Amino acid sequence: MSFRAPFLSALCLLLGGLLTTQPATAQYQQPQQDLVDLLDAPLTPRLRIHPQGRAVALLDRPSQPTIATLAEPELRLAGIRVKTRSNARSWTLYSRGITLVDLEGRSRPVTSLPPDAHLENFRWSPDGEHFAFTHTTADGLELWTASLADAEARRLTGPILNLAMARGISWLPDSSALVTTVRPANQRAVPSAPTVPSGPVIQETTGKAAPARTYQDLLKSRHDEALFDHYFTSQVARIGLDGKVERLTDPAIVWQVDPSPDGRYLLLETLHRPYSYLVPAFRFPRRIAILDGSGEVVHELADRPLMEGVPTAFGSVVTGPRQPMWRADVDASLAWAEALDGGDAGAEAKLRDRLYLLAAPFTGEPQKLADLELRFSSVQWGHDDLALVSTWWWKSRQTRAWRVHPASPAKAPKLVHEGSFEDRYGDPGEPVMQANARGRQQLLTLDDGKSLVMIGDGASEEGDRPFLDLWNLDSDEKQRLFRSQAPHYERPLDILSADGQRFLTLRESVEEPPNLYVRDLTSDSLQQITDMPHPTPQLLGVSKELIRYRRADGVQLTGTLYLPKGYEAERDGPLPTMLWAYPQEFKSADAAGQVTDSPHRFTRIGWWSPMLWLTQGYAVLDDPTLPIIGEGDDEPNDTYVEQLVNGAAAAIDELVRRGVGDRDRMVIGGHSYGAFMTANLLAHSDLFAAGIARSGAYNRTLTPFGFQAEERSVWQAPEIYFAMSPFMHADKVNEPILLIHGQVDNNSGTYPMQSERFYNALKGLGATARLVMLPHESHGYRARESILHMLWETERWLDTYVKNKPQDEAQAAAR
Repeated sequence: MSFRAPFLSALCLLLGGLLTTQPATAQYQQPQQDLVDLLDAPLTPRLRIHPQGRAVALLDRPSQPTIATLAEPELRLAGIRVKTRSNARSWTLYSRGITLVDLEGRSRPVTSLPPDAHLENFRWSPDGEHFAFTHTTADGLELWTASLADAEARRLTGPILNLAMARGISWLPDSSALVTTVRPANQRAVPSAPTVPSGPVIQETTGKAAPARTYQDLLKSRHDEALFDHYFTSQVARIGLDGKVERLTDPAIVWQVDPSPDGRYLLLETLHRPYSYLVPAFRFPRRIAILDGSGEVVHELADRPLMEGVPTAFGSVVTGPRQPMWRADVDASLAWAEALDGGDAGAEAKLRDRLYLLAAPFTGEPQKLADLELRFSSVQWGHDDLALVSTWWWKSRQTRAWRVHPASPAKAPKLVHEGSFEDRYGDPGEPVMQANARGRQQLLTLDDGKSLVMIGDGASEEGDRPFLDLWNLDSDEKQRLFRSQAPHYERPLDILSADGQRFLTLRESVEEPPNLYVRDLTSDSLQQITDMPHPTPQLLGVSKELIRYRRADGVQLTGTLYLPKGYEAERDGPLPTMLWAYPQEFKSADAAGQVTDSPHRFTRIGWWSPMLWLTQGYAVLDDPTLPIIGEGDDEPNDTYVEQLVNGAAAAIDELVRRGVGDRDRMVIGGHSYGAFMTANLLAHSDLFAAGIARSGAYNRTLTPFGFQAEERSVWQAPEIYFAMSPFMHADKVNEPILLIHGQVDNNSGTYPMQSERFYNALKGLGATARLVMLPHESHGYRARESILHMLWETERWLDTYVKNKPQDEAQAAAR
């Protein structure tokens, strides 16, 4: 018997106790003022382009809400979180104001908005003369409109909308009214919780497999079911510009409602019982029907049962009709997909999906538009002789795009592109979609409908260089109209002329924030439309470089290296360095080695950004690629730890070779899967002085039916789950780790318990660790108090264990 292990364990416990120098704080803290100033920098507005390209709406983005806002009463039901006071979704992206900018650069603020506005769901009318949006009050959601002519907002309804389930508002094609969902006319009181239970909560399985990913916020009781019915039941309503509200349907749990392009019909999806305690609402039984203008059902497409048994293999889908949609370029023709392989991506099959069309009055047999060898993804409608059908397959990473002929379904589809969704260099871009006269998104075509206009990232060895192409589908010839040129990063947004030579573009550089321009290729002119100021002038002069280096096995890696303003390696020596990363899985080493960024993009700083630490004297390597590759029959995760460590070692070697990084003062950090990566690197290497892990998962046996890109279950690959779980190797973590997690994280797999149990393991084993649980925060953090406290915790951790890391005698002698 050896006494070495017990002795070391006791010593670690003793040292762990000695190194825990400060108890948990009881109050929110703030970091240094320069970090606070960066957090408070103004945010770039969101853009909403006029359907005819006459103007752009700039939606002001607010700063972080207070913790009091996040603490408002909330229910978590069937995977959806809703604020009980307003009957609205929690944690939505909203705006405080709207500014209209025309193409000459003249701007007008929208007036008469409510005080302390909380604006969402912005929609231009099809004719472009009006726009609508919702305003969230303490009592609910109101519908508002404004006209382009006077930019004056007015309220159409009181707080009657219900967008807790069916989100959004839709204009009718003549721009006279909107369709949305409202609270039931005679809504009952909120169901009260029983003071005495009527019996146990029982679930039963009868031998039929029903694997499911690790979902959160699921229903747990009959009372939850009653609350679900109460908060998510709504009625479809037509609301005119005069404020008249016409309810079209009986109360139901409306998942989606979409008017047909001609406005005569409604595509309606509703959920119904029996509910599930195993899966979220999107897998509840669903009825898909078409209604006429008075709300009467004229055709029922499907009534799908509860979907608890969908296979977990990536690419598996439900059986029966799915993804129903209107054909955008005709009056009323419904399209949908159906699986031909039983919905099981793990089953052998020659054909996977079939795409159908059924035109009004929906009484005949549906027409087959295409049989697909890969899984259906989407369709983009052009005209009678053109629609693009996109398909994909996970195992092979394949993608295919087919040209189909909606008016002649018997005409064979034509393959127009085949590639891999991992291959960024071979990506042809996305076709430009523009609103037609009815407000539906339709393929923009030139040359009498023969050519598409394509916008792409333009990934290359030089980094991303966005482009604008003209693609003749008949000849397969491509004409490059525009490509971004250094030292700018410029991405076309919308076409403004019939020949594609004039377009709206977003242009930026390392030190110039993104601004809108009109570029005219015919006159070779560039007209600036907006003039956004630099939000963080204190970072002017920061160095940015896209660096390349190789892993030990020869795979090319990249990362974006930032250095503090005024820093010179020869004069100032190596710096403490932060690496902030997020691993990705690949089936191809060539694809894994592709460059994934641009050296010319604006350096935007947010609370999540590692670039904040440039102000504190750190070098930052942002997004160093850490590909996990499994070519052929090998799965990427079969050698996850080895590839991860080798990738991190290569990055550190390159930073040290350049003389900018101090090998002894490297810190690794990441969020979500990046936090998982951080814990694994600390467990399986001695490359880093410390780690920062936010909102991660550390025990993969708690996500037994797969995680991230891992399809196998824990019973199929127990050795993989064990090897990849930092929790199982907590005894090897001998560097300080800061764990931060939102207390109400709703992301699949990253239960708050993941950080709590990992911390308990580390504490029990005598490691140096700190656990910070942020009240009312989910997977991403929102409250100002939470974010400032997170920065304070990070600042202290970095100062203690990285920047001012104590050196032992051997290290000091070596230096």
